[in-house]
Amino acid sequence: MKVNYQFPARAVKHWDTWIGDRDLADIAVAAEECGFDMVSTTDHPFPAQDWLAGGGHHAFDPFVALSFMAAATKRVRLLTFVLVAGYRNPYLAAKSAASLDRLSGGRLVVGMGAGYQRAEFEVLEASFADRGPRFDAAIGALRAAWSGEVVERDDEFFPAHGHVMLPRPAQRPGPPVWIGGNSRAAMRRVAESADGWLPFEQPAAMAAVTGTPELTAAQLGERIARLREMRSAAGRPAEFDVCFTPAATRDPERAAEQLAAALPEYERAGVTYVSVDSQARSIDDCLREIELFGKALASSTSD
Repeated sequence: MKVNYQFPARAVKHWDTWIGDRDLADIAVAAEECGFDMVSTTDHPFPAQDWLAGGGHHAFDPFVALSFMAAATKRVRLLTFVLVAGYRNPYLAAKSAASLDRLSGGRLVVGMGAGYQRAEFEVLEASFADRGPRFDAAIGALRAAWSGEVVERDDEFFPAHGHVMLPRPAQRPGPPVWIGGNSRAAMRRVAESADGWLPFEQPAAMAAVTGTPELTAAQLGERIARLREMRSAAGRPAEFDVCFTPAATRDPERAAEQLAAALPEYERAGVTYVSVDSQARSIDDCLREIELFGKALASSTSD
């Protein structure tokens, strides 16, 4: 079982006081040294104040933040968690992703999602109503650009004729694409075109509030088994990566103990990565949290 450390997004709002005299690289280095396999950042370029007031958060540009982390580390993988497909032209996203993957030595995983913040779509002049089919088209556009060959695509949304992108990503034929979300559409994309899935725990009560489909740890194995069937039916490899995010708690010691105890259940279900959704309120808390989780998970896997 591998482990991802999700950068605490709410740190960005109070960054100067949150980070103190340290910098973002310290987080990535600590995660690598404590045995984490991946670090990740989210994506909100220009969120609406109403959403922020209701519990939303700011974010660094994911490619900039992950590049900063990559330069200070050697081993940990780098995950966009998640890149909103509709916020960028996919050929621009492909260039950023290919550049980061090449310069990091092939460590990027492109986590993507359809997005749900209508106001953020609108201010970015991105199309909200048809974001689903645009997302499907974007995956193909990314991979076409990563080929390094002349692209000829008669695509409804992203046609290209006679264009080529270099350098190629270090990973061939390109970085893995993982799809975020619990919805049927997310699962369809995992089955038909992606390389991995980024589901998150969502109890029924919370699902009723957020409108996001319910997903509990007990249901996870069934969903993964269903996805394997769907992938086989589509003529694709049945096995795929699953990075599951359990519901977060603000008590890191308790959260680390719970996660370590749950790892065998997740592994039986078919999970390949678990994600620690950091709630740290300062850089010192963050570094302590990383060490705490590292020790708990190391102890669990050595038993």
